Amino acid sequence: MLSSIAQLYKEAYSGLSRNSWYLSVVMLINRSGTMVVPFMSIYCIQQLHFSIVQAGVIMALFGLGALVGAFAGGKLVDKIGFYDMQVGALLSGGLFFMAIGFLQSFTILAIGTFVLSLCNESFRPANSAAIAHYSSDANKTRSYSLNRLAINLGWAVGGGLGGFLASVNYHLLFWVDGCTNILAGVLLLLLMPRAAVAKTIKKPDTAVIKTSAYKDKIYLTFIILATLFAICFYQFMIMQPVFFKIEWHFTERFIGVLMALNGLLIVVLEMVMIHKIEGRRHKLIYIIGGVALGGIAYVLLNLLPPVEATAIFVVILVTFSEMFALPFMNSFWISRTTPHNRGEYAALYSMSWSAAQIIAPFFGSSVIAYGGFTLLWWMLGGISLIAAIGYYYLYKVIGQTAI
Repeated sequence: MLSSIAQLYKEAYSGLSRNSWYLSVVMLINRSGTMVVPFMSIYCIQQLHFSIVQAGVIMALFGLGALVGAFAGGKLVDKIGFYDMQVGALLSGGLFFMAIGFLQSFTILAIGTFVLSLCNESFRPANSAAIAHYSSDANKTRSYSLNRLAINLGWAVGGGLGGFLASVNYHLLFWVDGCTNILAGVLLLLLMPRAAVAKTIKKPDTAVIKTSAYKDKIYLTFIILATLFAICFYQFMIMQPVFFKIEWHFTERFIGVLMALNGLLIVVLEMVMIHKIEGRRHKLIYIIGGVALGGIAYVLLNLLPPVEATAIFVVILVTFSEMFALPFMNSFWISRTTPHNRGEYAALYSMSWSAAQIIAPFFGSSVIAYGGFTLLWWMLGGISLIAAIGYYYLYKVIGQTAI
């Protein structure tokens, strides 16, 4: 029994390129410091005494900066390459994370948050293009899952450590987040020297006609639906921690444990799950299931009692929601690209999530101010249902051919 399980894990992780592993190690170091964003709303409300609407504005500006950063990052990837973009984004983002902890007033913090996010989030399209470059058609989904494993293992470390640091001093969050960004940038330079990377990258052929992501109607529909899903998903990181603190009166440490649980489940299960199910159904079928499961999880917050067991169960459902949806979303968009337009496609996908970062805090805080958390969870369930139906329609339009 144990030997068969070990063999299953070995098969799930085999066949990936060395550089894919290096990129995941860099991502692990970077995301191990992910603790400012999950606790930013609580920090603004409890430490800086902002209103919940002001906290929502701060998080929305983080999303706006991410939107601009993703667009600029995608353009620059197709011009200067994914390597320089990753290094620049990691180093500049780290410096701004450390600086933002000193900002106290609402206006200055809002400006600082925007600039921080612009620099930090320009990393995403560059990283996505790098993963695609170092993976094959046979292992693209698993390569992205390995990267997500690194993200979520880092999330588990960062969430758990962040909960502890927040209970001691919130300013420690900014320093740790910034230092891990810089360490990740230095590590990328050491593991994948620029000269060695340059040899593996062919210069774009100027004679090749690039298909624009902005003219791909199937992709644009996919992006709209991804944005709806992302608006719902971000409530897990932005408003759900506030809900657990204010409404259910959980401690920061327990909230950190819930975040760690999300990451640990992904680390243990996702690669094996993807290995077993990939290719058995159309990518969009798994996306549909993941989106619908997330909506069910939010609705259950209104139906189940306010106890720790409910919170754990909901986190487990949300985790399976993203394990089904996100890896196949990544493999879907990359399947529609060429090496000559990958930055543009990656940027548009990153921009959809960045747009959701803008909308989600405003939407969440406004709904809470109007009708409380109960209304928010019902509305997220409804939006998730609409997105799932939309993906089903897209599946029918495309047909059942492999993508």
